[in-house]
Amino acid sequence: MKVAIFRRGHFNAAHRLHNPKWSDEKNIEVFGICNNPNYHGHNYEFEVKLIGEVDPETGFVINLKDLKNMIKEKVEKRFDHKNLNLDVPEFKDLPPSTEYVCYTIWKILKEHLGAELDVTVKLWETPRNAAQYPPNG
Repeated sequence: MKVAIFRRGHFNAAHRLHNPKWSDEKNIEVFGICNNPNYHGHNYEFEVKLIGEVDPETGFVINLKDLKNMIKEKVEKRFDHKNLNLDVPEFKDLPPSTEYVCYTIWKILKEHLGAELDVTVKLWETPRNAAQYPPNG
């Protein structure tokens, strides 16, 4: 029997949306206040959804304690109270948009979870703005 389980996480981080190939004018036109040269911050919330077979011996898809620890170690410690542009290697050449941050969290977790689990991540940058990867997860 397959079941979906969920775990939520949280981190605070700063970022700047900026394309160095563009003029300052174009960056301001496209990114607006999110292009602030001094960066700006968000209280990010995210949800991890795992779909997998229930182990008949434990009754678990995954031990939620293990998932909690993985999220803390692999995601929250990596991003919390960081400047995503400057402190997180994944964003050296990628803009730290909600979409890319969401995908990066998915990629990190997928790497550490078994291939038998379907993984979906939904990330809220604000209470009204969110991204999900994969989009049909």
